[in-house]
Amino acid sequence: MAIRNIIKYPDPILKEQSKPVTKFNNHLHKLLDDMAETMYDALGVGLAAPQVAILKRVIVVDVGDGLIEMVNPEIIQRKGEQISPPEGCLSIPNLSGEVRRSQWIRLRGQDRHGNPIEMEAEGYLARAFQHEVDHLNGVLFIDVAERVFRPSEGEEDVD
Repeated sequence: MAIRNIIKYPDPILKEQSKPVTKFNNHLHKLLDDMAETMYDALGVGLAAPQVAILKRVIVVDVGDGLIEMVNPEIIQRKGEQISPPEGCLSIPNLSGEVRRSQWIRLRGQDRHGNPIEMEAEGYLARAFQHEVDHLNGVLFIDVAERVFRPSEGEEDVD
């Protein structure tokens, strides 16, 4: 495993569309392992492959209940609405935002071996998944936030 460099905004790779994974091999396993190690090292709760300069549909998430890996994730159902807590992003340090997200989602994807998986998530976990899936589509939280601010400066709004 290795800690990879996290790409920072405004690097254009963060705005690109990721491609589906078709090969479930040792390269993918190493990517997943490295992404998890990188996320934990940066004290994050999620990481998408574009954030480490790989345009593949791969995410890792851990909001405190254990690591979840998902390859080729897609949100297939949404319910409800939430707007707090403020979101941040490892690729956009020193900014947070208020983003309206679904309260509950159902996702479909594959595990590291290509086996189909489907799961439900709500609350903070649902928010984390939606944030990471957005990354795969070239969407950043600052693109969809209702308000962006610098939390270190007493939640000062950023234009």
